[in-house]
Amino acid sequence: MSIVVRPPALRRSWLFHPGVPAPGTDHPIDCAADALILCLEDGTPPHLRPRAREGIRDFVERTRRAGKVPCVRINPLEGDGEEDLRAVLPAAPTAILLPKTESAQQVRTLAARIEAGASKPIEIVPNIETALGLVRTLDIATAHPWVSACLLASEDLTTSLGAERGRDGVELAYARGRFLVECRAAGVVAIDCPYTFSDAAGVEAETRHARRLGYGAKSTVDVSHAGIINDLLTPSAPDVDRARRIVAEFERAHAAGERAQVDGNHLEVPIHTNAQRLLARHALLEAAGR
Repeated sequence: MSIVVRPPALRRSWLFHPGVPAPGTDHPIDCAADALILCLEDGTPPHLRPRAREGIRDFVERTRRAGKVPCVRINPLEGDGEEDLRAVLPAAPTAILLPKTESAQQVRTLAARIEAGASKPIEIVPNIETALGLVRTLDIATAHPWVSACLLASEDLTTSLGAERGRDGVELAYARGRFLVECRAAGVVAIDCPYTFSDAAGVEAETRHARRLGYGAKSTVDVSHAGIINDLLTPSAPDVDRARRIVAEFERAHAAGERAQVDGNHLEVPIHTNAQRLLARHALLEAAGR
């Protein structure tokens, strides 16, 4: 039986978890997340990386069978990344995440390694974690056709900025806005930074804000947050109903040479376009089983 891989634009939640699960636990394959990221970098202490590499193929196969998108975050190629790739490439995950990306050349180097060692292309997802990486996001995102998305960090970027980390995320407001704009300009998916606190109310508030900015994807380090992210980044029944009313009224008024309103909102062409976009996303998520 062939397994259809959820395309990048429909991967709402991206869950990081350690390369080696805590004693007595297993990788959370059956969780709500759309994409599961086996983290060989900061999520796995160096002395455990050999053991983590041994389990990559099993992780990829089980994740794919569960209908999830299997991803692996390697270490920088200047560090343990080359050794990681020797285990990752034969397993053929859907995507490889490249941490601390600061240049287009790093992306092209990874693409060359994939081309030389894999049987088919593998998506590349650069992680933007520093001030230098942030101001080069457009170059990084357009460095190679295999870049399908970019992911914005929270903790490392906060450290790079010399900022103070807080639950309200004020310190990352500019970075999140700029990152989204650059990813949109590059035509790749922008994955919002993880909310690294444990409370459900906080991740809900941050995801609502991300949606308002224009994000359709968010990362997380907490398995319990994946379902919350999915719900908020999926058009709700009222959203769909309003979008349908906007499209219908705009098109009726346009044909009659009139100006349309819905709920007191004057309908301009961009509002109609946004409504069509929401309905298209709704249809695609329904077809994918949400």
